[in-house]
Amino acid sequence: MRFSVIIPLYNKALYVAKAIDSVLAQSFKEYELIIMDDGSKDDSFEIASNSIEGRQNCHLYCQENAGVSMARNNGVAASKGDYLCFLDADDWWDSCFLEEMSKLIDAFPDAGIYGTNYTIVNETKRKTRVAQIGVEEGFEKGYINYCLAYAKTMYMPLWTGAVCIPRKVFDEMKGFPKGVKLGEDFILWVSIALKHNVAFLNKPLAYYNQDVDVANRGVGHLHKPEEHMLWNLGFLEEEEKINPDYKQLIDSLRVNGLMQYFLSKEYHEAAVHELEKVDWRRQSEKTKNQFQQPLVYLKLKQKVMRLGSIAKQMVIH
Repeated sequence: MRFSVIIPLYNKALYVAKAIDSVLAQSFKEYELIIMDDGSKDDSFEIASNSIEGRQNCHLYCQENAGVSMARNNGVAASKGDYLCFLDADDWWDSCFLEEMSKLIDAFPDAGIYGTNYTIVNETKRKTRVAQIGVEEGFEKGYINYCLAYAKTMYMPLWTGAVCIPRKVFDEMKGFPKGVKLGEDFILWVSIALKHNVAFLNKPLAYYNQDVDVANRGVGHLHKPEEHMLWNLGFLEEEEKINPDYKQLIDSLRVNGLMQYFLSKEYHEAAVHELEKVDWRRQSEKTKNQFQQPLVYLKLKQKVMRLGSIAKQMVIH
């Protein structure tokens, strides 16, 4: 079996059938589909069951709610394929995703992780765009510097719905980190990228759905520091000191991802402590100024921007 496709499922009744159908429609047929329901409280399990009824290569399991990392890890444990692909239950694939991924593996057999470009879909805002991955103009496929490509445009070169990992590498890294709810995938991707080659196909073959209710997404609200990727990278502290490419990326993620925490009463001190790790000499004056302005002004600015966004949505609808 070449591929095992893992779908973690939690309260995605509106979307899961489309995700499953996109797997069943793959032109490359040497795969199995493992769906791990994470204790859904809606009709997700029943819809998934009906979608794969009679399919010998599809399996549906259920676990008590333990989070997406455990759902993926348990899905991998139940699988048999040599290569692992992950698709969230609200996203979907182009019909040739696995076929193109198989070709990429054959072309670059020494890679520790494989990725393709992807399309970001937000029908609520009437926006659909291909991710602007930070690779050179005209780049089609090959090895990439994951850290530099990410830092260049801040678009994820490796996104969960568009990656493939050799099982031996997944086992080496011991899977997705438990307990992390935001960026658990990034922790795994960067850990692999710092030790192995990253092969990338610059062709959008997966669809990243951003229309899902924020309550059912990892982004869009504040997580406890222990559940956030930026507070769970202590094991890479030495790498940060010796690897300028990783340092550039992680500092970019800090200054781009911690403003909401910096402004919150509950997590301000934790954000300040994390921001102290940033090499501010390599940050733009605009970025520096964002964190040097009075908190009262920053909070007022944030409130005005939020009200403006709400007003814009009211006009659109």
